[in-house]
Amino acid sequence: MTTFDDILEEVGKFGRCQKRIFGMMCMVSMPWAGVYVGIVFQGFTPEHWCRDPAVAAMSKSCGWTAAETQRLAVPLVNSSGEAVASACHRYDVDWNTTGLSCDQREVDLSRAPLKTCQEGWEYDYKGRQSFVTEFDLVCADSWLVDMYQATLNVGFLVGSIATGYLADRFGRKISFLMSNVLNAIMGILVAVSPNYVSLLVFRALYGFGVKGGWVVGYVLITELVGVEYRRTVGVLYQMFFSVGILLLPLLAYYITDWRWLQVVITVPYIVFISYYWFIPESPRWLLSQNNSAKAIEITEAIAKENKNTLSKKIETLKDDNVEIGVPSFMDLIRTPRMRKHTLILSFNWFTSAVVYQGLIMRLGILGGNVYLDFLISGLVEFPAAFLILFTIERIGRRLPFAAANIVAGAACFITALLPDSMFWLKTTVACIGRLGITMTFEMVVFVNTELYPTFVRNFGVSVCSTLCDVGGIVAPFLLYRLAVIWLELPLIIFGSLAFVAGGLVLLLPETRGVPLPDTIDDIEFPERAKEKAMLRRQQQLDTLLTADNNSTTTKTDTLPV
Repeated sequence: MTTFDDILEEVGKFGRCQKRIFGMMCMVSMPWAGVYVGIVFQGFTPEHWCRDPAVAAMSKSCGWTAAETQRLAVPLVNSSGEAVASACHRYDVDWNTTGLSCDQREVDLSRAPLKTCQEGWEYDYKGRQSFVTEFDLVCADSWLVDMYQATLNVGFLVGSIATGYLADRFGRKISFLMSNVLNAIMGILVAVSPNYVSLLVFRALYGFGVKGGWVVGYVLITELVGVEYRRTVGVLYQMFFSVGILLLPLLAYYITDWRWLQVVITVPYIVFISYYWFIPESPRWLLSQNNSAKAIEITEAIAKENKNTLSKKIETLKDDNVEIGVPSFMDLIRTPRMRKHTLILSFNWFTSAVVYQGLIMRLGILGGNVYLDFLISGLVEFPAAFLILFTIERIGRRLPFAAANIVAGAACFITALLPDSMFWLKTTVACIGRLGITMTFEMVVFVNTELYPTFVRNFGVSVCSTLCDVGGIVAPFLLYRLAVIWLELPLIIFGSLAFVAGGLVLLLPETRGVPLPDTIDDIEFPERAKEKAMLRRQQQLDTLLTADNNSTTTKTDTLPV
């Protein structure tokens, strides 16, 4: 019986049609970067201090700068051993009795009582308008900035599971398109949110569509190419997220209002709706739904665009990967090896999200040139994809995967311990950490697919990857709350998580050159799986030899005497 992979031999495993679709789908990864880490610019928290109407009026009439106003009227507090202007308290005094004037700029208020910022805050905007400054999310309400990112990841979590189910139920193409319709609507609603509560609701729904659409795009392109191209297109598809990381600071530099930046990030999702006319449904999915007529039609169209013709009897086309039985969560934890794989992979998904997202968001609280820092850290992500492609077929999966985790962890520890005076060394080490965690994030995807049997593979990846979204929910709270105690404390946590994740990866089996498992027994008894694979290869070889012998006999019989 002819399989779809057999047909791809003639259709073209990665021909002109697949390259066109691959290029279009890679565009989907770029705006996701703006959604995922846009908080660095949209949630920028500038230097701020309590608004005092009397001081504000005097500052305006006297022409004082923000620095002069702070020096005169804002109390100092001890922070990390040095005196800094308070962001959350002001003097509780009647300024008319202090003698403060445009000429008299020195007033002793050391014994004056303090009060909280009951009249709002003044901001040193530095040219940027963020939702933090618009909704006054500072001091006691600063934790609400964490919620902005957490609600996005809640949307990711629910959306990846729901859209994954819908893609298996109704098709890859329609799920992808509907996700982008949702993205376009919710993205614009985020940009016009009248208050913070509505902002969080729209942000969660935005995450619901963005993550699900991205995953469906990943599945669609890997189902259209030959087996040997799947890992390459999968890694490169993720690499275009790094392209988005590079574009984001450039956009944010010129678009200083968080609402307009949100609109620009959303525009691509409106464009992606037009993919309805340019991308096909997955023939593999159609075959799994017993819709062979439509699968044949699409396959013939792909062959035509690739300028190839088909000689095999495509009417006999079937999918050998149709799932048998209904997968359940118990399949992932019932047996010892499956349980070990599930726990280790889930922890690695969690760690990758916490460390990756934490390192990026950390750039927004360092106080340097956030645009330049963001650009440099984005550039170091590109070698990650090439290191993966170079090593996985030469060294294997396990050692590069573990090493990337350990390198990321070591870089976090070293960065935390280096003094600020060693700026360039500290920046270089931090960039190496970004490189390492980017590798782990990209590797966990396909390693996950190789460690589960066919009938539970998609479900297993969906379950494990939910820990990625849990990590995304936790990351902002770890970063912003712990940084208040000590700026480098989050790095210690990130480094510890990465070290543990790297050690656990060493407990996984190597999958290089190992056939994808078909059953749970193939996971639990790998030696039997190897014997079965060898027997299958021998049977295929015998079939080819028999066909060659028959062909030779036929030619001999037809020779003229």
